[in-house]
This record gives sequence, structure tokens and C-alpha cells, in this order.
Amino acid sequence: MTQEHGGIGATSPRSRPRLIDVAERSGVTKSVVSRIMNADPTLRTRPETRERVLEIARELGYRPHAGARALSVARTGTLAFLIPDLTNTVYSTILRGAIRRASELSYVVLIAEDAAESPAGANEYADLVSTGRVDGLLVGSARPDSPLLASLAGDSRSIAHVFVNREVPGSGRNVGLDIAGAAALVVDYLHAQGHTEIGLVSGPLELQPARSRIAGFQARMEALGLDGSRVRTGPFNETGGHGAATELLGAHPELTAVFGSTFGQSLGCLKAVTRLGLSVPGDVSVIGYDDLPAADFLIPSLTTVAMPLDQLGVAAVDALVAQIEGADPADVTVTGGSHVVERNSVGPARARA
Repeated sequence: MTQEHGGIGATSPRSRPRLIDVAERSGVTKSVVSRIMNADPTLRTRPETRERVLEIARELGYRPHAGARALSVARTGTLAFLIPDLTNTVYSTILRGAIRRASELSYVVLIAEDAAESPAGANEYADLVSTGRVDGLLVGSARPDSPLLASLAGDSRSIAHVFVNREVPGSGRNVGLDIAGAAALVVDYLHAQGHTEIGLVSGPLELQPARSRIAGFQARMEALGLDGSRVRTGPFNETGGHGAATELLGAHPELTAVFGSTFGQSLGCLKAVTRLGLSVPGDVSVIGYDDLPAADFLIPSLTTVAMPLDQLGVAAVDALVAQIEGADPADVTVTGGSHVVERNSVGPARARA
């Protein structure tokens, strides 16, 4: 099975860097190299020796065989969670569920950031894997250009891992929410308020969650005989929401409701409506995806669709630990639990001039 996942640079067993190669270059024994690569806490060696061995291993492209490592050392009891942005409050809720469940299963969780402008997090994360310091990976970032994705694609069976809230098509390791179903729920709620002219502010099209949300939105709009084409995209943050909503409302002044794909984007939508001299919800209703405590303190308070984010964190850890214990990877979708939290930013549809 491992041969099918060799990826770029796959080699025959003879050309693959070996433990002895690292040992000879480092000037230490195979046993010392093995214990350093497996982060053996009982090994007593100088820090400079440890760093030299790890550096040479990186230069040679050597990585311990996952099966041999499992036989030679005990589990670390550590999971690592890579998130796209430490300021993303949605992930704090997912993390809370993940950390709680990991603790119940006697694991601890390390956290790293994989922001596009700061790729060091993904590189450090990959080092944790290559040196055997974690038992499994929770990958909440799936940027197409992430170095971690390329590493996992090249040797997907090297370590247990799942993709959380960031689908990677074809991986068979996705743990996510029913995003399309939530988008349909929003359309139904707005339609019940009399809205037929509804627009969507979505995320970058290269990200699968954005595509899933658009698909769910458009399918439900079309099922109701409504125009689902009024969609604009932007980054999953306040600035992205503001820019996309401004463009959307400028092109379609007939809209009476706007759905923001994330909490941050929804804040940008609120600002865009007021900057255009319109009122919320008098002229344009705004509803957001993800319910966070701050929604209650906005003026007007933000109506949202609440998602089972805590349950998502729990499901992700359960799926990962199952892999660690020998189960085959499988996609998991957390269903149920999504609902609209009614506040003041959505009202009955009114005729627009």
C-alpha cells in the first residue's frame, strides 16, 4: 500500500535514505540516531548532537518507517492541530471540543498556525511528524499551497491524520459539517420571512467549503424557483466580506437579504450595507454563518446559523484516534445540530426602489 503513495521522488528501498546513512554522516551509532528520531525522552545526549542528527536527517530526506517506529517506541500521547488563523474564533470552539475529547482519551493537543502570510507553522508541524513527536495530526488548514499537504499527499500513510473543517477531495480523511445543508437552511429561513432576492457572500473558490456552501445555496434557491446566481467571493474575514458585499449590492440593488459565509464576513457585510446608506434590516437583512457570543453585542445584533462546532472537534479526535489504533481512514460528516439563532439583523422583506 505504501508504494501507491510514494509521490514525487519515490525511490526503491535501496536508494531510500537509511538509518545507517544518517549515523555515518553524524558520527554516532544507529541506536542513537533511532532514539533521537523517535524523541526518546530517556536518551542523554548533548543538544548540539541532537540538532546535528536532525539536520543531517533533513538533508538526506530520511524519515523513520512508521511501522518500525510504532514497534520500537511507545506512543507519545500527543496530537497536533494545525489551524489556518489563530484569530479565527470559530477554531477556538472547535479546539475546545477537540481538547476536551483528547483529554478524555489521555492525549494532549499541540496547536500551530498555517496562515498564508506566515508558513512557518506548517513547516514546524511537519518537523513534529518527521521526528515522531506526535501520534496524529488534526489538519484544520487546507491551503492548496500548504507544504504540509504536499508532504501528506506524498506519503499519506506515514502518520494518522484527518482534515478538519477543510475538505481535501479524495483524501478519505475529511471530518466536516453539513455545509450545503446549512446553506439550504438559511435560504429556507429567509424565504419564510418573505425574501426572494437573496445574495451570498462566499469564500475563495479554491477552498472546498466555499464551493460546498455555494452549491447548497444555489440548489435550494433553484428548488424554490429563485435566482441563485447572485454570489460574490472574498477572503474568509471582515475585509473579504466587506469588499464582496459592496460589489454584490452595487451590482444587484434589488437584493433584500445577504448571507455571509463566515462570522467575519458577516461583520463586513453589515458595514457594507451601512456604508451604502442602507439600513439593517430595514433595507437589507444580513445573516451570518457560525454563531459566536459577539453576535449578541452588535448593533443590530446578528442573526446567525449556529453550527455544531464543538461536536466537530470531538468527532475529529475520535476519527484520528481510531486511525492511531489501527482503523482505516474514513470521511465523517457531523449532521444535525445546526439551527438559526434569531436576532435583529433579519426582518421581513420590504420592497426596494
